[in-house]
Amino acid sequence: MKACHAGLDRGRPVVFSGARTAILAGAALLLGAGTGNGAEGAGSAARADKTLVAWASPANLSQQGGSVLTIQSGDRFDAIVFGERARGKWMAGSDFFRRTQEDQSANAPETAGPEALVQLAIVYEGNAIRLYRNGDPYAAYEAQNVDLLGAEDQIAVFGLRHVGAGTGTPFAGKIEDARIYGRALTAREIRSLKPDEASEIEPLAWWDFAGKAAKDRAGRFTHHASAGGAKLEGGRLVLDGSGYVVAARSAAAAQQTTLNAPPPPPVGPYVPETPAWPDEPPSSWVTFHLAHPGPGPAMPGDPNCIFDYKGKVHLHYIYRNSWGFVFGHVSSDDMVRWRRHKTVLAPPATGHGMFSGTGFYTRDGRPAIIYHGEGAGRNVIQYAADDSFDSWTEPVAVLPKTADGRTPDIRHWDPDCWLMGDTFYAYSGGQNPQLMKSQDLKSWTYLGDLLHPEYPPDLGIPKNEDISCGNMFRIGGTWMLLCISHSKGARYYLGGFKNEKYLPSFHAMMSFGSNQFFAPESVLTRDGRRVMWAWLLNMPIAPTGVQSLPRELELPADGVLRIRPLRELAKLRYDARSREALTVKDGVSAAIGEASGDAVELEATFAAPLPREAGIALLGDERGEGGMRIAAGAGRTTLAVGSAEAPFELAPGEDLTLRVFIDKNLVEVFANDRQAVVWAVGSPRTDPNVSLFAKGGDAKVRSIKTWRLLSIYRPEPGVRP
Repeated sequence: MKACHAGLDRGRPVVFSGARTAILAGAALLLGAGTGNGAEGAGSAARADKTLVAWASPANLSQQGGSVLTIQSGDRFDAIVFGERARGKWMAGSDFFRRTQEDQSANAPETAGPEALVQLAIVYEGNAIRLYRNGDPYAAYEAQNVDLLGAEDQIAVFGLRHVGAGTGTPFAGKIEDARIYGRALTAREIRSLKPDEASEIEPLAWWDFAGKAAKDRAGRFTHHASAGGAKLEGGRLVLDGSGYVVAARSAAAAQQTTLNAPPPPPVGPYVPETPAWPDEPPSSWVTFHLAHPGPGPAMPGDPNCIFDYKGKVHLHYIYRNSWGFVFGHVSSDDMVRWRRHKTVLAPPATGHGMFSGTGFYTRDGRPAIIYHGEGAGRNVIQYAADDSFDSWTEPVAVLPKTADGRTPDIRHWDPDCWLMGDTFYAYSGGQNPQLMKSQDLKSWTYLGDLLHPEYPPDLGIPKNEDISCGNMFRIGGTWMLLCISHSKGARYYLGGFKNEKYLPSFHAMMSFGSNQFFAPESVLTRDGRRVMWAWLLNMPIAPTGVQSLPRELELPADGVLRIRPLRELAKLRYDARSREALTVKDGVSAAIGEASGDAVELEATFAAPLPREAGIALLGDERGEGGMRIAAGAGRTTLAVGSAEAPFELAPGEDLTLRVFIDKNLVEVFANDRQAVVWAVGSPRTDPNVSLFAKGGDAKVRSIKTWRLLSIYRPEPGVRP
């Protein structure tokens, strides 16, 4: 996003009322409580009821992901969004699509020209969501609604899907009028509304954009500020696709948001920066996980475009500096300790921001990357211009054509590319990914849907589930599609190709409890291992952009995926201790004092047969409170890690081996090489306070081993790595 608009004061935010500050993407929202009418004071169910109404004209029908009206509280939001999941169609935008219609195929595409006003309304009533266009029903479905009008930290946003949005671009077009009602309006009431005219029903907030200030005529949002290309003209809010307006309820709130705002883009030539881990990082920062130290936040922090090339592993990840969204770059000899490179893949060099993609090789072994050009509306390919990945060719857009030479109407989004036989295949991700092929990586033939029409209805995941941050590769004689859905987190399919369509036969999750295990990416190492990383999202860990521990994936003949911590992590071990032949009595905890420090690995093996529940408690305070438990057992079908429950079942006579990595307050658990779960408690601990427990019978423990772990950033005093 740009920081200014031609004709406005360059480099400064445009202030539409008393606030003298801009609210920029990525800001934290701490707004004053204020008072209002409508839904406030009602019960929580009633307070979730509301109606968003706006009269707008899109500047073009190919734009994706902008909003004409958003109500937001923290990370939660509801919005009237254009073209995000289905090109040219309106939808109810929401945080991680939680209240967004999944299948929009039946919704009519917008046809209005750039000067034609269209009335859009979204009604939230109970768990029903109804969309209207010019008073006519447009879509209806059910979702679990949330109370945003009763929140103390609510804001309204025009143009941007939500403050903190890392995907899509702001709305381009004009907004004549926008309103928020504190109850669910009927279709008749919606049809009775006229732009720039007061309604019989009192709105909670109302902007007619008349005069020189974007004023809320209902008086609820008293302060307004803008960023980028936003101006008032002829009684309308005019947005050029780079800017937006935020309405807050206090000047102090607007001021607070600027504390985390990124600086405006620098003036002058781009000088690539090199992120650097500080000599004295905050005590809360992770010790042996790869993380982004700044400048700028890794939000998003997706790992991307990984290569094992000429003796070194190169990993890229997204972060945002003062120039926009860029690819950070680190390299390693062992995938444990990393060297940081200059950030050369950045908007001044590419002409667009850097969003998710993958790395692959050409037929002659040349490293290449395919990714989404943020702001360009295209997926692109670039080639490494040196062996250290510090210089790259110019980006080339991936523009498929149908067999008769037409340009297909598809969403350009998180891509992947792979070589199958002598043909390159690529897809453009999101909902219902689209497939294409090429012989030369220049001319692409459009093949239609990636997923085969015979997609199994009993796979456990809908065919139209979001497939983003995808990575297709061969493993164990089959094809794995490693990906996310934004609402569910990391997951994978196993299957094969039939008639140039992917036909999965199995699906499983890799994120449990929430979408916190996110944006997975993998590499095939020189010794034949498949190693993956993921971004740890929405967890109370520091700094931003923390990557999971590298995991080795293997699919043996039994068809059960094995997930193991990277074997090279053993290089970090020191101060080894162990105990053998322990008995943990039913209902009694056995403290393991050998585990000490805030960077620890432990391995506990419980002998079969296990009681109903056995496991490890850790990271509690001196009274045992505020920690977490790891549990499995006889007859259980899940592995519990904190509040997460992951599918896991012991076979008759099978021991339970738990490998646990503790990094401050972050925990990664591997169970019998068949399941892995990540969890974090609320704050770091200087001591892990580990104990073993059993329920429903005594537990026999064959052994428990502990190690302290070195920092991957520098050795601990007096210890040699």
